[in-house]
Amino acid sequence: MSATTSAVSQSANTTALYDRIPREEFIQRNLGLARTCAGRFIGRGIEYEDLYAAGCLGLVKACDGFDSGRGVCFSTYAVPVILGEIKKLFRDGGTVKVSRSIKELGLKINAERERFLKQTGAEPGVTQLAETLGATPEQVAMAIRASMPVVSLTPTESEDGNREWDIPVESPEEKLSERIGLREVMDKLPPQDRVLIRLRFFGGKTQSETAKVLHTTQVQISRRERKILKWMRQELTGEERKEEKKRPKSKV
Repeated sequence: MSATTSAVSQSANTTALYDRIPREEFIQRNLGLARTCAGRFIGRGIEYEDLYAAGCLGLVKACDGFDSGRGVCFSTYAVPVILGEIKKLFRDGGTVKVSRSIKELGLKINAERERFLKQTGAEPGVTQLAETLGATPEQVAMAIRASMPVVSLTPTESEDGNREWDIPVESPEEKLSERIGLREVMDKLPPQDRVLIRLRFFGGKTQSETAKVLHTTQVQISRRERKILKWMRQELTGEERKEEKKRPKSKV
């Protein structure tokens, strides 16, 4: 079981306790969500402790803003809030924050460059700086790049001063929210329907192959699959179900 699945499952199990246990205890039981969300941003220039702290802040905000009466699992509501707080770290000041260790190394590099320049009249190389400071060439190069002036993606001195460059990036909170929502809907399905969906859309099985596994016919699989997908779509989008008021009863 992955860390994400474990955190979501734990949150789903504690959602029913939201109105029955103290606020502090509920937050403690859902810290796994903050850890999981923070872990998705490791290696992007901010220390994990800072990411986790922002995730905990988002978790507290989610706990205070959650309405159990809406019938939504706490994790579904909390994950976008937690990820939003973490992403604020990257947006503060309009630039990406540099980790504390990289900043400290950058200060040491500047001091060593000045010392070497005064003594020899030449700039030290990356390898030489790494040997002197006890770091790797990769770490030195990263620290030097991090200390360079930020280049704006919105040119203001060009002829077209209003022009902006849009760089498409993947939205981790949207992807994670969709995955959590799909898992919650899958958990509501009867066991055989859950197997059917997993075989067809996660196992790459054809309808005929799925029919053999479930000891039925391809026609029955096709009919059942359409009903299940329709119900899942309605659950995920929140559309009112006119024909089916309850979850589909397995007939496979």
